[in-house]
Amino acid sequence: MNGKKSLPRHGASPVQNRARRAGLCLFFFIPAMAAFSEPLYSPAWGFRIDLPEGYEYTGGDGSSRFSFRHQDGAVFDLAVYNRVNQTVKALVDDTVRRLGSQGDVSYFEYRDKLAALLELDCADPETGGPAENRGGRLEGWALCVELGRDESKGAASSGGSPPLLLALAYGPAGRADLAALHLSALDSIAPSEGERRFPGPVTEFSYPRGEAKKQRLAGLNIEALTREDDAEAAQALVDREYRIFRRSLFSPRLEEACVRFYRAIYRDSWERLADAAFQLERYWNAGPGGEGDGVPAAGPGGENRVLAGKALAWVQSFRYERDLMGSDFVNLVSAAFEGRGDCDSRALLWAVVLAQADIPAAIMVSWEYRHAMGLGDLEGPGARFEAGEKKWLVAETTSPVAVGLIAQDFSTIESWLGVIFE
Repeated sequence: MNGKKSLPRHGASPVQNRARRAGLCLFFFIPAMAAFSEPLYSPAWGFRIDLPEGYEYTGGDGSSRFSFRHQDGAVFDLAVYNRVNQTVKALVDDTVRRLGSQGDVSYFEYRDKLAALLELDCADPETGGPAENRGGRLEGWALCVELGRDESKGAASSGGSPPLLLALAYGPAGRADLAALHLSALDSIAPSEGERRFPGPVTEFSYPRGEAKKQRLAGLNIEALTREDDAEAAQALVDREYRIFRRSLFSPRLEEACVRFYRAIYRDSWERLADAAFQLERYWNAGPGGEGDGVPAAGPGGENRVLAGKALAWVQSFRYERDLMGSDFVNLVSAAFEGRGDCDSRALLWAVVLAQADIPAAIMVSWEYRHAMGLGDLEGPGARFEAGEKKWLVAETTSPVAVGLIAQDFSTIESWLGVIFE
């Protein structure tokens, strides 16, 4: 973790430091076999999980208990507890006792929900073995967090205490290559609807957001609120999820892994960019009117097209930047405030800005062309790409062209993959 500074005000616990180091381990090139590609939603309890590609469902009761296993040895177990007068601490203490775990435990608050992150270090119940025999032990992480207090989902039966979600992500001891998988799986948990567009619990724990500050948006004379550690946290998530994606480079589920990579960034970035998107929309709506990209604002959807055109011109003005030694993706916070990034950073930022203005947006990526572009649900003429039963208008983010115009060299539909977020 070269150059990693201490977090102001909060201080880093041993668990925080280990979570960060595990999230920034070396690259691995292990192919994975996937079982699903969509986030999983529990209608009974209201939580969502978006596991990395390669996990297969292995058992559970279909309601409160679920188990998944990765072909490389990682395991993910999840259970919901709904008991009278239950607490996070009591469940954590009971879990540590039953597992005989020797790892550290840290408590924190996640979106007004009490949570705990446990470092797992315990005997494998199938092989046993003393502490000095690392071959007979398991290592990983566990997350315990309160769920929503929605009485329709059973919270009332627990005497007013919220249901608790306990998730364990673990594998054989000494498998450093599994650490990013464990953390990514836990970080994908959204305990309630409110966290669907909010940084995950592991990221929030490892990188507390710090103080709010105003910062000028790239190339514009307007400021927006951000948090002092948002860019660092966002880039750490990008780097971790890129390593997860690389595990599937030689997998038949490569496209699903790619979609999940961008989906994770979209979720993490939404709240970090909320004020920026608001300030941009207000600025462009208050600015000079006119034709925008050549389509008048008058008429159904015309205002959306003009806003999309102004947002497109903004990201087109960014400095082109690539990092071929790393994830090759500039996090969206740095992109928005520093005006830099490659095609997919710009396309995804454009999509987030539009979506926050209630304009459905997505992106499209191509390995053949080594390129990415934005997609908007917009009226008017232009090149379109069909994905998710919609014919999206295409937006080229690296050349100074209007919405709906793309180079003829990029027009082969079969070479593109649509990435839809909503």
